[in-house]
Amino acid sequence: MLPPGLRQAAAWSVAVILLIAVASLVVFALVELRAATVPFVLALLGASLLYPVVPWLVGRGVSRSLAAGLTCVVLVVAVGGVIALLVNSLVHSAPQIASSLQEAGQRLADWLGPLGAKIRHGLDNAKGETNSLVSTLTNGVLSGLGLLTQLITGGVLALALVFFFLRDGHRTGDAIRSYLPERSATTVIACAERAFDAMAGFMRGTTLIALIDAGFITIGLIALGVPGAPGLGALVFMGAYIPFVGAFLSGTVAVLVALADGGLGTALWALGVVLAVQMIEGNVLQPVIQSRTVELHPATIMVAVVAGSGIAGIIGALLAVPVCAAVMGVISVLRGDPDAREKSVAGP
Repeated sequence: MLPPGLRQAAAWSVAVILLIAVASLVVFALVELRAATVPFVLALLGASLLYPVVPWLVGRGVSRSLAAGLTCVVLVVAVGGVIALLVNSLVHSAPQIASSLQEAGQRLADWLGPLGAKIRHGLDNAKGETNSLVSTLTNGVLSGLGLLTQLITGGVLALALVFFFLRDGHRTGDAIRSYLPERSATTVIACAERAFDAMAGFMRGTTLIALIDAGFITIGLIALGVPGAPGLGALVFMGAYIPFVGAFLSGTVAVLVALADGGLGTALWALGVVLAVQMIEGNVLQPVIQSRTVELHPATIMVAVVAGSGIAGIIGALLAVPVCAAVMGVISVLRGDPDAREKSVAGP
């Protein structure tokens, strides 16, 4: 007895409610099982970055198992070296950065009055948190034993998954066809390939861009005589994996440190260096390095980062964009995009 428009609205409301309920249950399950899901996603990202190495080694007579094992060894050495370099740079530079932030807060308080006092209070808190972080890294081994154990366990699981993905990834299509009808298997394989290409495009492009950004900004800060330049460069490198938010935070810290050490002129020069590098990245590096990618809309990226950080903290923020790119790639396949197998989706 209801009008047709009201019946359609009710039907759509029920469908939306069911969709939200199912999505919420899936997210809840993934968060509760994060000890397994996070290493799984990290392993997929690592495998997508390194997968071309295995066929290259196999083509030169190396067995696939040995090729996957050698690739994993190189991955461990590379990741260990990068982490050691970043931690060393941050630990040695953190006291300088923290002291400079406090001094920058004092200058802002003098210039801006009540607003500057609030900013100073926030920077003083940042100094305390930074010193606390350094203390934890250097002296809090026993208190962080539980977290360390979880990190080691997750890292070992992710490394093992990377090995199996590299060794047996070429059999994925045959495995899917053995369980599904040919038509369904073709769709699932196309979705999997598009999602994998999306992750590969994001990881390779973002890693290369992060290295270039961190290198140029570090050189610029060293030329300006800004203290803690290596540590600030490490922050820029890590922040590149969190689009928009990471670049803004790392650039802001660099400018504040320059303000505290060299005054307004040095801060303006540091701001110019950061903005110049970001402009080169957006107008030159991304079109060249990611020329075959379909970029996600900036609004989509910002929502994904905020949602990911709300669900799983810093890990969620790091994984949000590649996972979102993979999902968008799958959607493009399901919608019948004729170029679905030739493109990859990646964030800026």
